Amino acid sequence: MIPDSLNIARAESHGDYRLAIDFDDGTQQIVDFKPFLVSAQHPGIRVFLDVAKFSDFRVEYGDLVWGDYALCFPIADLYHNRITSISDNKAAA
Repeated sequence: MIPDSLNIARAESHGDYRLAIDFDDGTQQIVDFKPFLVSAQHPGIRVFLDVAKFSDFRVEYGDLVWGDYALCFPIADLYHNRITSISDNKAAA
């Protein structure tokens, strides 16, 4: 179960396409984005296979985002570490 109000407090690179994500309830997840990125068919998402582009993320208003929200994920998916592939029908912008 996810708390009613949940934000990402901090995120840092944990090597390759993995990020250590700290949530404001004290939970931490190490999320591997590589399976998601590799399975992506959309060129707007595949550009983040470039490690430099992937590494240019930030936490803004409690969300983890890349660029001008070119890539972001629902906090619940990050919290539960469930972004294994696009075919999972997870919303990613």
